Amino acid sequence: MTSPATPGQRDTERSEPPFNITPVEEMLRLVSRAVRAHLLYLQNNPTYLKALETLRGSFAAVWAHTDEVTFQVTDTQILVDGHAAVTETEKTSDALPWILYKDGIRELKLSKGVEDQEVLALVQAIARVRKGGSEDDLLTLLWEHEFAFIRYRYVDVGFDSAGPIDRTDDDQVRLVDPRALREPAQEDIAPAGVVSMDDFDSTLYFLDENEVQYLQREIREHYATELRQNVVSILLDVFEQQTDPAIRDEVCGILDGMLVNLLTTGQLRAVAILLREANVAANRARDITPAQRELLLSLPNRMSEPAAVSQLLQSLDERTDLPSQAELNELFEQLRVGALGTIFEWIGRMGTPGVRALLESAADRLAAANTSELVRLLGSAERDVALEAIRRAGALKAAAAVPALARLLQQGEASVRLAAVTALAEIGTPGAMQHLDRGVDDEDREVRIAAVRSLGARNHRASVQKIEAAITGKRLQAADLTEKMAYFETFGALCGESGVGMLDGLLNRKGLFSRKEDAEVRACAAMALGRIGTDAALASLRRSGADKDILVRNAVSKALRGTP
Repeated sequence: MTSPATPGQRDTERSEPPFNITPVEEMLRLVSRAVRAHLLYLQNNPTYLKALETLRGSFAAVWAHTDEVTFQVTDTQILVDGHAAVTETEKTSDALPWILYKDGIRELKLSKGVEDQEVLALVQAIARVRKGGSEDDLLTLLWEHEFAFIRYRYVDVGFDSAGPIDRTDDDQVRLVDPRALREPAQEDIAPAGVVSMDDFDSTLYFLDENEVQYLQREIREHYATELRQNVVSILLDVFEQQTDPAIRDEVCGILDGMLVNLLTTGQLRAVAILLREANVAANRARDITPAQRELLLSLPNRMSEPAAVSQLLQSLDERTDLPSQAELNELFEQLRVGALGTIFEWIGRMGTPGVRALLESAADRLAAANTSELVRLLGSAERDVALEAIRRAGALKAAAAVPALARLLQQGEASVRLAAVTALAEIGTPGAMQHLDRGVDDEDREVRIAAVRSLGARNHRASVQKIEAAITGKRLQAADLTEKMAYFETFGALCGESGVGMLDGLLNRKGLFSRKEDAEVRACAAMALGRIGTDAALASLRRSGADKDILVRNAVSKALRGTP
């Protein structure tokens, strides 16, 4: 028999499913929920009965399009005509595709009427396999029920090379009783009194390597399962299925208490899942009242308040073990945008370098997703918040922050203006460089030096006239050597050949009535000529190669060697 086409092949051959598979996706989601309810509740529990009722009702939307639906099963997906109806990222013991796939199921066909008579048996069989502890696999359990509305195809997972089993005429797979395989044929029975080694089949008593690996993997998955996340899922399932206001209010109260407990124990991923799923339930639950919706939505709102965020960040700083970056990012994605200011305030307070690095990375992601809030925080009255917002704006190259940074460059305190200069230089857009040009005339020395050096590093030639005016005017007369050097070197980097004449006059001015510039100015002019590096500039430097002033001679020598 020719092997059927793989799901990937069918997907390339057919661009669209034969019918809308959204009801099928919902039906499969409810199958998983019913299996989970079967494992968690007694058979007469209202929640369990409600889950089964909802599952049966979901088939009506499926049968509106077709009388029969066929699923192809892979280890991580359940497909309908090559289109994924269920996709799982990991092969875990509670993933429906993996439960079917690991026991050999490769195709499952459900016919109209299955919801009335056989879906309960299917849910019970899947739940029994998922729970574990049974000697039977899923194939055996399905075979025992002799379904009329459920058909399936499988492979023998005991043999790597085994292909799909041929169907019978009624499209029903014929299974072989595993116990029959262990019954010896009549002619193979040994005479009385003779011991045969075949009577001691080692496969009955020992596990092969694949079975050992499977058991080890299942054990690891079991112990790695986060029970708190399962509890959150159960509570939200109850909230969605039970419309009694008293029950829903009680669930909200339990979730509120769990949120505090999870924060105290440092379960960041569980907190993120609780906040995310609470938001989903608030928008998806049927017959929910505005008050009930507000109760669920209040959880992320309260978590984003300054007091709650501060408590969280303080506990992070005091932890001996660092959370993963993924956990912190996942949690911050569920916070309201108002938490960004508190996070910025705490970055500088973190005493643990590792936590600070994690927090900065998570803050970058949150700020990048909320640029308007980042721009608003640039004008915060809290100095630490404003400074951190400026740094984040520069690191993210946020062009939307340029106007706000320009205002800070005009009216902020010196430390804020210096940070604004650095951020504008990092953003580097034409608008940012135009505003950065104003820093050349700033009243603070550090701001002026940072602005001038940034203009030179960005090769912003439009500022060359302003820098030349500062050099030839009185601004630099009282400046120290560091500031003079910053202005001259930037001028040399921007002016090109047109600046050689002015610099040569400062370096080599001689005459009866002309006064030589002081040594620092001449040394700076020599360094600027070295930055220009043209033949005329080098010729000007050579004329002062034997100057009497040691400072000038050293500067000329460095410039000629090309050493900054």
